[in-house]
Amino acid sequence: MRLRHLMVASAALLLSGCVSAVDYGKVRHADYVADPRCAAQPGAVVDEAALPLFFATSRLPDCRSPDIRLLTHRGDHVRYGRFGLPQETRIDGKKRLLTPMAFQAPGDWWQALQAETDRRQGRVLLYVHGYRESFETTSKDAAQIARMTGFDGPVVEYSWPSQHDLLGYAVDETNMYHDVRNFRDFLKTMAEQPWVKEIVIVSHSLGARLVIPAVSYVDRSSSSADSSNISNIILASPDIDRETFERDIEEEVLAARRVARDRRITVYVSGRDKALAASRTLHGYPRLGSPYCFDPFEAAGLKAKGLPVRCYAAAVPGLTIVDTTDVSRGSTGHSNFLRSAVACRDFVDVVAGKRSRSERVATQFPHVFRLAPDPAAPKEQDEAICNRTPLEILQ
Repeated sequence: MRLRHLMVASAALLLSGCVSAVDYGKVRHADYVADPRCAAQPGAVVDEAALPLFFATSRLPDCRSPDIRLLTHRGDHVRYGRFGLPQETRIDGKKRLLTPMAFQAPGDWWQALQAETDRRQGRVLLYVHGYRESFETTSKDAAQIARMTGFDGPVVEYSWPSQHDLLGYAVDETNMYHDVRNFRDFLKTMAEQPWVKEIVIVSHSLGARLVIPAVSYVDRSSSSADSSNISNIILASPDIDRETFERDIEEEVLAARRVARDRRITVYVSGRDKALAASRTLHGYPRLGSPYCFDPFEAAGLKAKGLPVRCYAAAVPGLTIVDTTDVSRGSTGHSNFLRSAVACRDFVDVVAGKRSRSERVATQFPHVFRLAPDPAAPKEQDEAICNRTPLEILQ
Protein backbone atom coordinates (compact mmCIF):
# COMPACT_ATOMS: atom_id res chain seq x y z
CA MET A 1 0.00 0.00 0.00
CA ARG A 2 2.79 2.42 0.89
CA LEU A 3 4.48 1.63 -2.43
CA ARG A 4 1.25 2.41 -4.26
CA HIS A 5 0.93 5.74 -2.45
CA LEU A 6 4.52 6.55 -3.37
CA MET A 7 3.85 5.77 -7.01
CA VAL A 8 0.75 7.98 -7.05
CA ALA A 9 2.64 10.79 -5.32
CA SER A 10 5.42 10.49 -7.89
CA ALA A 11 2.85 10.69 -10.67
CA ALA A 12 1.37 13.77 -9.05
CA LEU A 13 4.79 15.38 -8.98
CA LEU A 14 5.08 14.74 -12.69
CA LEU A 15 1.59 16.14 -13.28
CA SER A 16 2.46 19.25 -11.32
CA GLY A 17 4.92 20.25 -14.00
CA CYS A 18 7.56 21.06 -11.38
CA VAL A 19 10.18 19.49 -13.62
CA SER A 20 8.91 21.09 -16.80
CA ALA A 21 8.92 24.67 -17.97
CA VAL A 22 7.75 26.54 -21.03
CA ASP A 23 9.83 29.24 -22.62
CA TYR A 24 9.08 31.74 -25.35
CA GLY A 25 10.97 29.75 -27.98
CA LYS A 26 13.45 30.71 -30.70
CA VAL A 27 10.86 32.23 -33.04
CA ARG A 28 9.09 35.54 -32.55
CA HIS A 29 5.42 34.79 -32.06
CA ALA A 30 4.61 37.54 -34.55
CA ASP A 31 6.60 35.62 -37.18
CA TYR A 32 4.42 32.54 -36.74
CA VAL A 33 1.35 34.51 -37.80
CA ALA A 34 2.88 36.89 -40.35
CA ASP A 35 1.63 34.88 -43.33
CA PRO A 36 -1.78 36.12 -44.59
CA ARG A 37 -3.22 32.60 -44.17
CA CYS A 38 -3.24 33.19 -40.42
CA ALA A 39 -5.68 36.06 -40.96
CA ALA A 40 -8.47 34.56 -43.06
CA GLN A 41 -10.05 37.00 -45.48
CA PRO A 42 -13.85 37.34 -45.58
CA GLY A 43 -15.35 35.30 -48.37
CA ALA A 44 -12.38 32.93 -48.70
CA VAL A 45 -13.45 29.57 -50.13
CA VAL A 46 -13.14 26.54 -47.84
CA ASP A 47 -13.46 22.93 -49.01
CA GLU A 48 -16.29 21.95 -46.67
CA ALA A 49 -16.42 18.38 -47.97
CA ALA A 50 -12.77 17.79 -47.07
CA LEU A 51 -13.03 19.81 -43.84
CA PRO A 52 -16.47 18.94 -42.44
CA LEU A 53 -15.79 19.74 -38.77
CA PHE A 54 -15.57 23.14 -37.07
CA PHE A 55 -13.04 24.50 -34.60
CA ALA A 56 -12.42 27.58 -32.51
CA THR A 57 -9.03 27.95 -30.88
CA SER A 58 -6.96 30.22 -28.69
CA ARG A 59 -3.75 28.41 -29.69
CA LEU A 60 -1.02 30.30 -31.51
CA PRO A 61 -0.86 29.11 -35.14
CA ASP A 62 2.28 28.49 -37.17
CA CYS A 63 1.68 29.59 -40.75
CA ARG A 64 5.29 29.50 -41.94
CA SER A 65 4.99 26.21 -43.85
CA PRO A 66 2.45 24.87 -46.37
CA ASP A 67 0.67 22.94 -43.62
CA ILE A 68 -0.66 25.25 -40.90
CA ARG A 69 -0.19 23.92 -37.40
CA LEU A 70 -1.59 25.01 -34.04
CA LEU A 71 1.04 25.29 -31.31
CA THR A 72 1.07 24.94 -27.54
CA HIS A 73 1.53 28.69 -27.03
CA ARG A 74 -1.32 31.11 -26.35
CA GLY A 75 -2.60 33.03 -29.34
CA ASP A 76 -3.45 36.72 -29.29
CA HIS A 77 -7.13 36.08 -30.03
CA VAL A 78 -9.59 33.30 -30.81
CA ARG A 79 -9.43 32.02 -34.38
CA TYR A 80 -12.02 30.01 -36.30
CA GLY A 81 -11.82 27.37 -38.98
CA ARG A 82 -12.67 23.97 -40.40
CA PHE A 83 -10.79 20.68 -40.11
CA GLY A 84 -10.82 17.09 -41.22
CA LEU A 85 -9.66 13.80 -39.76
CA PRO A 86 -5.96 13.96 -38.77
CA GLN A 87 -3.69 11.94 -41.04
CA GLU A 88 -0.44 10.20 -40.19
CA THR A 89 2.32 12.06 -42.05
CA ARG A 90 6.08 11.81 -42.12
CA ILE A 91 7.66 15.08 -40.98
CA ASP A 92 11.43 15.41 -40.59
CA GLY A 93 11.74 11.65 -40.90
CA LYS A 94 9.21 10.98 -38.11
CA LYS A 95 5.60 9.82 -38.28
CA ARG A 96 3.27 12.48 -36.91
CA LEU A 97 -0.41 13.30 -36.99
CA LEU A 98 -1.29 16.28 -39.14
CA THR A 99 -4.76 17.81 -39.11
CA PRO A 100 -5.95 19.22 -42.45
CA MET A 101 -7.45 22.61 -41.65
CA ALA A 102 -8.21 26.09 -42.91
CA PHE A 103 -9.02 29.30 -41.10
CA GLN A 104 -12.20 31.26 -41.75
CA ALA A 105 -13.11 34.85 -40.97
CA PRO A 106 -15.37 34.90 -37.88
CA GLY A 107 -18.42 36.12 -39.82
CA ASP A 108 -18.01 33.41 -42.47
CA TRP A 109 -17.48 30.76 -39.79
CA TRP A 110 -20.68 31.63 -37.94
CA GLN A 111 -22.61 31.73 -41.22
CA ALA A 112 -21.28 28.30 -42.18
CA LEU A 113 -22.17 26.95 -38.75
CA GLN A 114 -25.70 28.35 -39.11
CA ALA A 115 -26.10 26.81 -42.56
CA GLU A 116 -25.01 23.40 -41.27
CA THR A 117 -27.23 23.72 -38.20
CA ASP A 118 -30.25 24.78 -40.26
CA ARG A 119 -29.83 21.74 -42.51
CA ARG A 120 -30.10 19.47 -39.49
CA GLN A 121 -32.13 19.63 -36.28
CA GLY A 122 -30.80 22.87 -34.83
CA ARG A 123 -28.35 20.92 -32.66
CA VAL A 124 -24.65 21.65 -32.14
CA LEU A 125 -22.11 19.44 -30.35
CA LEU A 126 -19.27 21.29 -28.66
CA TYR A 127 -16.21 19.30 -27.55
CA VAL A 128 -13.74 20.72 -25.02
CA HIS A 129 -10.58 18.70 -24.41
CA GLY A 130 -8.49 18.27 -21.29
CA TYR A 131 -4.88 18.03 -20.14
CA ARG A 132 -1.96 16.83 -22.25
CA GLU A 133 -3.52 17.32 -25.66
CA SER A 134 -2.38 18.71 -28.98
CA PHE A 135 -4.66 20.05 -31.68
CA GLU A 136 -4.06 16.80 -33.56
CA THR A 137 -5.05 14.50 -30.69
CA THR A 138 -8.15 16.51 -29.83
CA SER A 139 -9.14 16.69 -33.50
CA LYS A 140 -8.82 12.94 -33.68
CA ASP A 141 -11.08 12.59 -30.63
CA ALA A 142 -13.59 15.10 -32.00
CA ALA A 143 -13.71 13.22 -35.30
CA GLN A 144 -14.25 9.95 -33.42
CA ILE A 145 -17.09 11.52 -31.43
CA ALA A 146 -18.71 12.75 -34.64
CA ARG A 147 -18.38 9.35 -36.30
CA MET A 148 -19.47 7.11 -33.44
CA THR A 149 -22.42 9.27 -32.35
CA GLY A 150 -23.61 10.10 -35.86
CA PHE A 151 -24.50 13.47 -34.42
CA ASP A 152 -27.27 15.17 -36.39
CA GLY A 153 -25.65 18.58 -36.51
CA PRO A 154 -22.28 20.29 -36.70
CA VAL A 155 -19.48 19.18 -34.39
CA VAL A 156 -17.32 21.98 -33.00
CA GLU A 157 -13.98 21.52 -31.25
CA TYR A 158 -12.79 24.22 -28.86
CA SER A 159 -9.01 23.91 -28.55
CA TRP A 160 -7.14 25.77 -25.81
CA PRO A 161 -3.31 25.71 -25.53
CA SER A 162 -2.64 22.45 -23.71
CA GLN A 163 1.02 21.44 -23.81
CA HIS A 164 0.65 17.82 -24.97
CA ASP A 165 3.27 17.00 -22.34
CA LEU A 166 3.10 14.64 -19.36
CA LEU A 167 5.14 17.13 -17.34
CA GLY A 168 3.07 20.14 -18.39
CA TYR A 169 0.11 19.82 -16.02
CA ALA A 170 0.76 23.07 -14.15
CA VAL A 171 1.21 24.92 -17.45
CA ASP A 172 -2.04 23.42 -18.71
CA GLU A 173 -3.87 24.57 -15.58
CA THR A 174 -2.42 28.05 -16.04
CA ASN A 175 -3.44 28.24 -19.70
CA MET A 176 -6.86 26.79 -18.97
CA TYR A 177 -7.61 29.47 -16.36
CA HIS A 178 -6.18 32.13 -18.66
CA ASP A 179 -8.63 30.97 -21.34
CA VAL A 180 -11.77 31.17 -19.17
CA ARG A 181 -12.83 34.52 -20.61
CA ASN A 182 -12.25 33.42 -24.20
CA PHE A 183 -14.30 30.27 -23.79
CA ARG A 184 -17.18 31.79 -21.84
CA ASP A 185 -17.55 34.58 -24.43
CA PHE A 186 -17.50 32.01 -27.23
CA LEU A 187 -20.12 29.85 -25.50
CA LYS A 188 -22.31 32.88 -24.80
CA THR A 189 -22.20 33.90 -28.46
CA MET A 190 -23.18 30.39 -29.53
CA ALA A 191 -25.98 30.10 -26.96
CA GLU A 192 -27.48 33.43 -28.04
CA GLN A 193 -27.83 32.45 -31.71
CA PRO A 194 -31.58 32.06 -32.43
CA TRP A 195 -30.89 29.22 -34.85
CA VAL A 196 -29.18 27.06 -32.19
CA LYS A 197 -31.94 24.99 -30.63
CA GLU A 198 -29.75 22.69 -28.52
CA ILE A 199 -26.09 22.65 -27.50
CA VAL A 200 -24.63 19.33 -26.40
CA ILE A 201 -21.38 19.97 -24.53
CA VAL A 202 -18.84 17.18 -24.12
CA SER A 203 -15.82 17.93 -21.97
CA HIS A 204 -12.94 15.71 -20.98
CA SER A 205 -10.70 15.91 -17.92
CA LEU A 206 -9.47 19.45 -17.23
CA GLY A 207 -11.98 20.77 -19.77
CA ALA A 208 -14.69 20.52 -17.10
CA ARG A 209 -13.08 23.47 -15.32
CA LEU A 210 -13.68 25.56 -18.43
CA VAL A 211 -17.19 24.30 -19.11
CA ILE A 212 -18.97 24.51 -15.75
CA PRO A 213 -18.01 28.14 -14.93
CA ALA A 214 -18.73 29.16 -18.53
CA VAL A 215 -22.22 27.65 -18.47
CA SER A 216 -22.85 29.39 -15.15
CA TYR A 217 -21.65 32.68 -16.66
CA VAL A 218 -23.94 32.31 -19.66
CA ASP A 219 -26.85 31.50 -17.35
CA ARG A 220 -26.23 34.63 -15.28
CA SER A 221 -25.60 37.02 -18.15
CA SER A 222 -28.31 35.87 -20.54
CA SER A 223 -32.05 35.64 -20.33
CA SER A 224 -33.42 32.22 -19.41
CA ALA A 225 -34.45 31.69 -23.03
CA ASP A 226 -30.94 32.35 -24.28
CA SER A 227 -29.18 29.71 -22.17
CA SER A 228 -31.86 27.03 -22.02
CA ASN A 229 -30.50 25.59 -25.26
CA ILE A 230 -27.45 24.40 -23.29
CA SER A 231 -29.34 21.33 -22.23
CA ASN A 232 -27.14 18.24 -22.40
CA ILE A 233 -23.76 18.50 -20.61
CA ILE A 234 -21.45 15.48 -20.52
CA LEU A 235 -18.39 15.50 -18.27
CA ALA A 236 -16.01 12.62 -19.04
CA SER A 237 -13.40 11.94 -16.33
CA PRO A 238 -13.79 15.51 -15.02
CA ASP A 239 -10.70 16.85 -13.24
CA ILE A 240 -12.62 19.29 -11.08
CA ASP A 241 -12.92 19.44 -7.30
CA ARG A 242 -15.89 17.28 -6.31
CA GLU A 243 -16.93 19.41 -3.34
CA THR A 244 -16.66 22.63 -5.34
CA PHE A 245 -18.89 21.08 -7.99
CA GLU A 246 -21.43 20.00 -5.36
CA ARG A 247 -21.46 23.43 -3.75
CA ASP A 248 -21.78 25.49 -6.92
CA ILE A 249 -23.88 23.37 -9.25
CA GLU A 250 -27.31 24.18 -7.77
CA GLU A 251 -26.86 27.96 -7.98
CA GLU A 252 -27.16 28.19 -11.76
CA VAL A 253 -26.11 25.21 -13.86
CA LEU A 254 -28.59 22.75 -12.30
CA ALA A 255 -30.92 25.28 -10.70
CA ALA A 256 -34.53 24.07 -10.58
CA ARG A 257 -35.59 26.40 -13.40
CA ARG A 258 -32.80 25.06 -15.62
CA VAL A 259 -33.66 21.42 -14.93
CA ALA A 260 -37.32 22.23 -15.60
CA ARG A 261 -36.23 23.38 -19.05
CA ASP A 262 -34.50 20.02 -19.68
CA ARG A 263 -30.96 20.86 -18.49
CA ARG A 264 -29.04 17.75 -17.33
CA ILE A 265 -25.48 16.66 -16.62
CA THR A 266 -24.04 13.18 -17.10
CA VAL A 267 -20.70 12.45 -15.42
CA TYR A 268 -18.50 9.47 -16.33
CA VAL A 269 -16.28 8.37 -13.43
CA SER A 270 -13.82 5.53 -12.80
CA GLY A 271 -12.11 4.22 -9.69
CA ARG A 272 -9.27 3.06 -11.94
CA ASP A 273 -8.52 6.51 -13.30
CA LYS A 274 -4.81 6.92 -12.51
CA ALA A 275 -4.66 10.47 -13.86
CA LEU A 276 -7.36 11.63 -11.44
CA ALA A 277 -5.73 9.71 -8.57
CA ALA A 278 -2.57 11.70 -9.24
CA SER A 279 -4.57 14.92 -9.50
CA ARG A 280 -6.20 14.16 -6.15
CA THR A 281 -2.80 13.67 -4.55
CA LEU A 282 -1.62 16.94 -6.04
CA HIS A 283 -4.68 19.00 -5.09
CA GLY A 284 -5.48 17.32 -1.78
CA TYR A 285 -9.15 16.67 -2.46
CA PRO A 286 -11.04 14.15 -4.62
CA ARG A 287 -11.94 14.90 -8.21
CA LEU A 288 -15.48 14.65 -9.56
CA GLY A 289 -14.43 11.97 -12.04
CA SER A 290 -13.11 9.59 -9.37
CA PRO A 291 -15.30 7.73 -6.82
CA TYR A 292 -12.56 7.91 -4.20
CA CYS A 293 -13.85 8.03 -0.60
CA PHE A 294 -12.15 11.00 1.03
CA ASP A 295 -14.11 10.46 4.26
CA PRO A 296 -12.73 7.29 5.93
CA PHE A 297 -15.87 6.95 8.04
CA GLU A 298 -18.06 6.94 4.95
CA ALA A 299 -15.74 4.34 3.42
CA ALA A 300 -15.95 2.17 6.56
CA GLY A 301 -19.75 2.42 6.52
CA LEU A 302 -19.94 1.23 2.92
CA LYS A 303 -17.56 -1.62 3.63
CA ALA A 304 -19.57 -2.70 6.68
CA LYS A 305 -22.67 -2.96 4.49
CA GLY A 306 -20.83 -5.09 1.96
CA LEU A 307 -21.04 -2.35 -0.66
CA PRO A 308 -18.27 -1.20 -3.02
CA VAL A 309 -16.17 1.49 -1.37
CA ARG A 310 -16.96 4.18 -3.90
CA CYS A 311 -18.10 7.71 -3.12
CA TYR A 312 -19.75 10.14 -5.50
CA ALA A 313 -21.04 13.68 -5.78
CA ALA A 314 -24.31 14.14 -3.89
CA ALA A 315 -27.62 13.72 -5.68
CA VAL A 316 -28.97 16.82 -7.41
CA PRO A 317 -31.97 16.89 -9.77
CA GLY A 318 -30.64 16.69 -13.32
CA LEU A 319 -27.39 14.92 -12.37
CA THR A 320 -26.57 11.36 -13.45
CA ILE A 321 -23.30 9.61 -12.64
CA VAL A 322 -22.13 6.60 -14.66
CA ASP A 323 -19.39 4.53 -13.03
CA THR A 324 -17.11 2.91 -15.64
CA THR A 325 -14.70 1.33 -13.12
CA ASP A 326 -15.58 -2.23 -14.11
CA VAL A 327 -15.11 -1.56 -17.83
CA SER A 328 -12.10 0.74 -17.55
CA ARG A 329 -9.60 0.61 -20.41
CA GLY A 330 -6.18 1.95 -21.32
CA SER A 331 -3.08 2.43 -19.23
CA THR A 332 -4.65 5.27 -17.22
CA GLY A 333 -8.39 4.59 -17.41
CA HIS A 334 -8.86 8.29 -18.13
CA SER A 335 -10.71 8.12 -21.47
CA ASN A 336 -13.19 5.27 -21.08
CA PHE A 337 -15.92 7.10 -23.02
CA LEU A 338 -13.72 6.77 -26.13
CA ARG A 339 -11.86 3.54 -25.32
CA SER A 340 -14.29 1.08 -23.70
CA ALA A 341 -16.98 -0.47 -25.90
CA VAL A 342 -19.51 -0.58 -23.05
CA ALA A 343 -18.84 3.05 -22.14
CA CYS A 344 -18.89 4.11 -25.81
CA ARG A 345 -22.37 2.63 -26.26
CA ASP A 346 -23.62 4.47 -23.20
CA PHE A 347 -22.04 7.72 -24.38
CA VAL A 348 -23.65 7.42 -27.82
CA ASP A 349 -27.10 7.16 -26.24
CA VAL A 350 -26.48 10.07 -23.87
CA VAL A 351 -25.45 12.32 -26.77
CA ALA A 352 -28.65 11.26 -28.55
CA GLY A 353 -30.63 12.48 -25.53
CA LYS A 354 -31.59 9.17 -23.96
CA ARG A 355 -32.04 9.31 -20.18
CA SER A 356 -31.68 5.63 -19.33
CA ARG A 357 -30.23 2.40 -20.69
CA SER A 358 -31.08 -1.18 -19.79
CA GLU A 359 -27.35 -1.97 -19.68
CA ARG A 360 -26.83 0.33 -16.67
CA VAL A 361 -26.75 -1.37 -13.29
CA ALA A 362 -28.52 0.43 -10.45
CA THR A 363 -26.62 1.20 -7.24
CA GLN A 364 -27.66 2.17 -3.71
CA PHE A 365 -27.69 5.77 -4.96
CA PRO A 366 -30.61 6.69 -7.23
CA HIS A 367 -28.49 9.00 -9.40
CA VAL A 368 -25.53 6.62 -9.78
CA PHE A 369 -25.28 3.68 -12.17
CA ARG A 370 -22.42 1.39 -13.01
CA LEU A 371 -21.50 -0.28 -16.26
CA ALA A 372 -20.80 -4.01 -16.22
CA PRO A 373 -18.53 -5.90 -18.64
CA ASP A 374 -20.21 -7.28 -21.74
CA PRO A 375 -19.05 -10.82 -22.62
CA ALA A 376 -19.93 -10.08 -26.24
CA ALA A 377 -17.50 -7.15 -26.31
CA PRO A 378 -14.09 -8.37 -25.08
CA LYS A 379 -11.23 -5.91 -24.60
CA GLU A 380 -9.59 -6.71 -27.91
CA GLN A 381 -12.70 -5.43 -29.73
CA ASP A 382 -12.93 -2.11 -27.89
CA GLU A 383 -11.04 0.01 -30.40
CA ALA A 384 -12.92 -1.38 -33.37
CA ILE A 385 -16.32 -0.94 -31.69
CA CYS A 386 -15.63 2.60 -30.47
CA ASN A 387 -14.62 3.68 -33.97
CA ARG A 388 -17.77 2.45 -35.67
CA THR A 389 -20.92 4.36 -36.62
CA PRO A 390 -23.72 4.51 -34.02
CA LEU A 391 -25.78 1.79 -35.67
CA GLU A 392 -22.79 -0.54 -35.65
CA ILE A 393 -21.83 0.36 -32.07
CA LEU A 394 -25.31 -0.27 -30.63
CA GLN A 395 -25.84 -3.61 -32.35
